[in-house]
Amino acid sequence: MSSSYKFILIMNPTRGLDVGAINNIHQKILQAKKDKKAILLISYELDEILTLADTIAVISNGKIVAVKSSNELTKNQIGQYMAHSGSDHANKK
Repeated sequence: MSSSYKFILIMNPTRGLDVGAINNIHQKILQAKKDKKAILLISYELDEILTLADTIAVISNGKIVAVKSSNELTKNQIGQYMAHSGSDHANKK
């Protein structure tokens, strides 16, 4: 990841890759975070999101239904928000 960029958009960075490649990509993303890059990560892999993200926004029916710190959410809670059954759909920190 080039040092000239301040913002990085990443979509499904590890889809279809083997474990070694996944770990390599995750390390590059974590290094970009350490380098103070702004990163928008879009992924179908909830474990990946929980591992890499500081803040998670959940979208359901085309609307953002929750924005929370990653340490405040579990996979189950994210699933509830995705199904639009979370308790506070408009919680936006």
